[in-house]
Amino acid sequence: MLRQRVIIRTLGVATAVALAATACGPQKTEPAGSASTVPSASAAGSTPETSPSADNKPAEASPSPSASQSASPSASPSPTVKAIMANGDESEQIRELQARLKQLKYMTVAPTGFYGSKTTAAVKAFQTKNGLTASGAVDEATWKKIQSVSKKPTADELRPPTVNEVDAPDPRCMTGRVMCISKESRTLAWMIDGKIVSTMDVRFGSENTPTREGQFKVEWKAKDWTSTIYHTPMPYAMFFSQGQAVHYSADFAARGYAGASHGCVNVRDKGKLASLFEQVQVGDKVVVYW
Repeated sequence: MLRQRVIIRTLGVATAVALAATACGPQKTEPAGSASTVPSASAAGSTPETSPSADNKPAEASPSPSASQSASPSASPSPTVKAIMANGDESEQIRELQARLKQLKYMTVAPTGFYGSKTTAAVKAFQTKNGLTASGAVDEATWKKIQSVSKKPTADELRPPTVNEVDAPDPRCMTGRVMCISKESRTLAWMIDGKIVSTMDVRFGSENTPTREGQFKVEWKAKDWTSTIYHTPMPYAMFFSQGQAVHYSADFAARGYAGASHGCVNVRDKGKLASLFEQVQVGDKVVVYW
C-alpha cells in the first residue's frame, strides 16, 4: 500500500510538471482601439510599405537538400542572353526602368527601385509586344528598346509625391471645395470644383476604431494639437466628425501601414499637409468613401 502511494504521488508530480511545461497562459492583448499591435509576418508582408505600389521582396530561403540533389550535373544549360536587370535586383537604374515602363502604360504603380514580380510581368509584356525574347529580365536589347520609345523620367516620375495611385473621385467630390478621401486607394485628394489640386497618402483607423465613412465638413482646425484621450501630437489637425480629424502622424511617417490610427485620417507628408492646412477652410466638405 505504501509503495502504491509513493507511485501515485510520483505520477501526480510528474503530471503537474508536464502540464506546467506545456500549458499556454493568456496572451497579452492591446486595449480596444490600440494601434500598437504588431502585425504577424504574413500581415506585414501585405502592408505598405508594402503598399499596393511596391514589388514585394521575397523572403530569403535556403534551397532544400532534395532540390539541390535533384539537379543533374550532366545537364547542359540552355544558352541565355546576359541580363543587366532581373528579378531580385535593386538599384536606381531599376527605378528608371519602372518609371519608363509606367510612361508606356506597362506599369501602374510608383517606382520602387526593386525588381519584383510586377516589374517582371511588365517587362515580359513589353518584350512580347516588341518581338523580343519574353524572359521577364532586362537584357541589353530590351533596355535599348525601352529607352528608344520612352523619355528620360523626371524627378517626380522617379519619386512621385504619393506612393499610392489616386482613386477615381467619388461623385460627391465633384463640386465645391472638398477633401476627397478614398479608403480603397488610401489617398486624399484636395479638389476644387472637380479638379485635383494636390494628393497625399493616408492611413485609417483599426478594426476596433474605424474611420467613419460618409460626407462631412471641416468643423474646426488646430495647427498644434495633442490628443486629449491618447496624449499624442496631432499637428495640422482638421476635425470633421466627432473628434476624428485629418492630421499629420509621425508614426505613419516612420512605420507606414504597419500601424493604424484610432479613427483619424493620418497623413505622412508633413510639408504637403501644412500647405493643405493653409488652404482648407472651416465648412469645406470632407468625403470618406470606399
